[in-house]
Amino acid sequence: MFDKVLIANRGEIALRVLRACRELGIRTVAVYSSVDADSAVVRLADEAVRIGPAGSRQSYLNAAAIVEAAKQCGAQAVHPGYGFLSEDADFAEICAGNGLTFIGPPPQVMAALADKSTARALMRRAGLPLPPGSVQTIATVEQAVAVAAEIGYPVIVKAAAGGGGRGMTVVRDPAALPRAYTRTRAAAQVAFGDDRVYVERYLTAARHVEVQVLCDGHGNGVHLGTRDCSVQRRHQKLVEEAPAPALPPETEAAITAAALRGALSVGFTGAGTVEFLLDDAGRFHFLEINCRIQVEHPVTEMITGIDLVHEQLHIAAGTPLRLRQSDVRPHGVAVECRVNVEDPDRDFVPTPGRLDRFQPPGGPFIRVDTHGHAGYLVSPHYDSLLAKVVAWAPDRELALRRLDRALAEFDVHGPGVRTTIPFARRVLADAAFRAGHYTTALVDRLLAEDPAVPAPALPAQPAVAAGARPHRS
Repeated sequence: MFDKVLIANRGEIALRVLRACRELGIRTVAVYSSVDADSAVVRLADEAVRIGPAGSRQSYLNAAAIVEAAKQCGAQAVHPGYGFLSEDADFAEICAGNGLTFIGPPPQVMAALADKSTARALMRRAGLPLPPGSVQTIATVEQAVAVAAEIGYPVIVKAAAGGGGRGMTVVRDPAALPRAYTRTRAAAQVAFGDDRVYVERYLTAARHVEVQVLCDGHGNGVHLGTRDCSVQRRHQKLVEEAPAPALPPETEAAITAAALRGALSVGFTGAGTVEFLLDDAGRFHFLEINCRIQVEHPVTEMITGIDLVHEQLHIAAGTPLRLRQSDVRPHGVAVECRVNVEDPDRDFVPTPGRLDRFQPPGGPFIRVDTHGHAGYLVSPHYDSLLAKVVAWAPDRELALRRLDRALAEFDVHGPGVRTTIPFARRVLADAAFRAGHYTTALVDRLLAEDPAVPAPALPAQPAVAAGARPHRS
């Protein structure tokens, strides 16, 4: 195992990694920008190195500064968390070239999976079903028009190098395709330095279901079940749960087997997520593989009891996978809400500022991952995620009630600061969501409703008849 790990990130995920390292007896190095000097991870780390000013390109995306900090402090490995450099194959290669272990897949695997067109081809070869569309990138408008005509509208034009919900344009009208194709290519060039795109059928009533996998460098792998991430706005997830609700057992078995097969087929190592779309007929289609720990990983940890960051560290250190598939025994239901410093009533615009009050919820089976505290200054320079509130229960109904109770307790106030908590409670109270029969269209439907109308309360828990014994799971 490593003696010292540098954490190449900030916020709640940096704290999450630090705590896992401390539990394993690993010393930690935090890197920070000038505006994060008083952050919790800087205070708790064994060592801390300032790597640049507030702008992420000069700090958390500055690969040279991060590697130099690791070398100066004698770190043996770098944990990238999620976002920033976590899926940057060049950064992983730079780490390796400087004698540092990058806690993630090999650079060549990351590069192949980061290219969505290449990833689609590799997964098709592994036998995973793809959405109808082009496997290779589309070089001309004429080719895009021909593919769209063959698969039918609506279609989505996607950047081959895209990620994080960027580089995608939905097209419902054939007349709009040429312009959408040209604009998506131009936007992809600016955002990713790569203008290649492909076209696939857009599934309008789809569920977004993903599978957590763990694979080592010795050819072993396990899956840790499913998560549903369909509650999302502009492809950014807001609410996640595990396991995915209302999934037929045969579909769950097929999708988890396909996910693990796909990951192993490309030599994946570490913790990864294989993402799928389920259409209204229940068929699943490969979407992408994420080569990092996910924001929503706590829900999987809550139902399996497996610490994913611990496993990442052991795998990166060369230890054979410590789990067999029979060791993975999910129990109960966990649901996570992301608390972002955004105003849902103003199209989710970020509302950074100082937190005068910050009191997270507590109680049985509630987990809060956060870097916030009273007096904390939410910076406009970074992602607006402030906290993740997770509830576990033996059944989904109680998990939803427990999470709603926790969100109602969460006290976050500051001048001009707004959060997504009220909107998250609207999601939890929605009838389709409560029934477990919802799709990626849920958020758009809620936003189209009158935001001034308060979210309905969760329905009353059925009373237990006199003399009856309550059901226990």
